[in-house]
Amino acid sequence: MPPLCWRHHTLIQALLSRGPLKEKEFQSIFFDVTGKSVDSHQQLFNEYLRKINMELSYVQFELRACRNQYEGGVYYGVINNVADEQSKLGTRYTVPQIAFYKGIIEAIVQDATAQGTISNIAALNVRLENQGASTQVPPAFKNFSMSQKEKSLQEFVQDQWLCTTPDGKIGLGVRSFLDLRSWFHNNEVPTCDVCNEAGIKADLCPNGSCTVRIHEYCLKAKFSQSRIDKVCPKCGTQWPYVVAKAEAVEEEDADVHQPPLVRKRPRRSRIVEEDESQPPSEPLGRRNLRSSRDGQEDESDGPSQVQPSSDPSSRRVRKVEDEESIGQRRKKVQTSNDGSGSGPSQETRRSTRTSSRLHR
Repeated sequence: MPPLCWRHHTLIQALLSRGPLKEKEFQSIFFDVTGKSVDSHQQLFNEYLRKINMELSYVQFELRACRNQYEGGVYYGVINNVADEQSKLGTRYTVPQIAFYKGIIEAIVQDATAQGTISNIAALNVRLENQGASTQVPPAFKNFSMSQKEKSLQEFVQDQWLCTTPDGKIGLGVRSFLDLRSWFHNNEVPTCDVCNEAGIKADLCPNGSCTVRIHEYCLKAKFSQSRIDKVCPKCGTQWPYVVAKAEAVEEEDADVHQPPLVRKRPRRSRIVEEDESQPPSEPLGRRNLRSSRDGQEDESDGPSQVQPSSDPSSRRVRKVEDEESIGQRRKKVQTSNDGSGSGPSQETRRSTRTSSRLHR
């Protein structure tokens, strides 16, 4: 098997130096080092992870993905598969801090309501004496003060071993979901009936005697995207799951196919089309002459001046104007012809009479 290339090393170093990364962030790094997106190259992405885990297995490490049970997001991180005394030497936490962390984890997973959280006061009141392997309490546990507990809580949250929920309570961090999968299984933490992962933060079956619990995001995938009855998969009790408005709208859009809207065409456009379909009512040469004249006017006067119109009323007005101009020309020609045949015109006679009077 060929050794890992620099691209594999970059992915490992990103997770080791930054800690667990969101799915989109890790996929973005994969795109930067390979030039290929996960959406179109899912098989290549899986091959990269498989090859990395083959090499990390020699040192008991693993690149793993998990889902944050509080907000449903997917995260990637590198975890240690061995939890022995030698591996504890690699941590910067003290022995009392590790015992304090274990006490908080046990208090959270033992919650019968599966809320996945405990109050800040309950976390600070965790007794370290119950975490010792022997009956004799180490002096370091006795001397672990309340201020040290508060400081340790802040460090656990900062390092993503724990988290603070919006209501101010303490919950498990992303690194706990990544690293404690085998610990959850060994301590028989109830699992989700859909994904078979530990149901730390989950919804319980309404039937008090039923032990089924399902993550909130698993409920959404199970009930909102199908038309099956919303009942418990084990006892058949009706599950009080309310479909959100956004989910209901998506489901209606997927099922109901409405016909496309038919827009009515404007009445004027129909008249224009009918008029254009008719043969021209005036000679072609005169229409071409008018079109060229109108085009010149548009170029000189701009778009706000008279423009060629396809309105039938404007065509009729132009036709009447042409007929009137033709009639006026005919009258002038007739008048001139009448004057040439009968002698001098009226104006000529008036000027002759005026001149004769002056001579007298």
